[in-house]
Amino acid sequence: MTSDLLTLLLAAASGGVVALLLTLFGGGGSVLAVPLLLYVVGVADPHVAIGVSAAGVALNALTALAGHARAGRVRWPCAALFATTGAVGAWLGSSLAKQIDGQSLLVVFALAMAAVGLAMLRPQVAVARPEPRLNWALSPRAGLTGAGVGSAAGFFGIGGGFLIVPGLMVSTGMSLATAQATSLLSVAAFGVTTAGNYALSGWVDPMLVAAMTVGGVVGTAAGLPLARRLGARARLGRSLFAGLILIVAAYVGVRAALALM
Repeated sequence: MTSDLLTLLLAAASGGVVALLLTLFGGGGSVLAVPLLLYVVGVADPHVAIGVSAAGVALNALTALAGHARAGRVRWPCAALFATTGAVGAWLGSSLAKQIDGQSLLVVFALAMAAVGLAMLRPQVAVARPEPRLNWALSPRAGLTGAGVGSAAGFFGIGGGFLIVPGLMVSTGMSLATAQATSLLSVAAFGVTTAGNYALSGWVDPMLVAAMTVGGVVGTAAGLPLARRLGARARLGRSLFAGLILIVAAYVGVRAALALM
């Protein structure tokens, strides 16, 4: 358990950066948590970085979920089914990832980061459509999609929002706005499951999780007024942020590949 003050301050700052970027640009920002933990905070073991990141993502998602729930934007039956089957997948995916060497896992993680960055570059179109109601026809498709997305989220140790949102839209017919709100329950469930699995192996440092959470609260508070000022520049900012993710993905991949040589 980390007790060094400088390390905890760096973890808090990293949590603040991730939360700030998430508040400004939406999904995708959580993938920066692992590189920040490794190369700024100084966490030596990639598995610990992934475990701590998963726990932090879950806590942030629960906070955001509460706000959307109060506004009535969450479709709870679809959210519960997707999150439940996805949590099973997340446990299986994270169990597989735990068996892989840390540097090899980082190479794969870098590829996942690149996929997130490229996904953020695609324009998001808000389509007006009737919101779905979960029924026997939708349930198998939504459940299987949740399991698949959860497996990927658990393996890579990321929130998986960039997969959950389109997964909900395709499997249930949700609009983009509703899927973004509903996805947060799955993000939290996948993060809790992955972090719990890593904790069983001693790969979650509660002090680092607490520090990142505190920093995240500050980052979210700072990001809210900035997000309102972005206005028409939000698209440009999101593209620049996607570019940053791609650059960091290349850095992580190269460092991990060199470490394997």
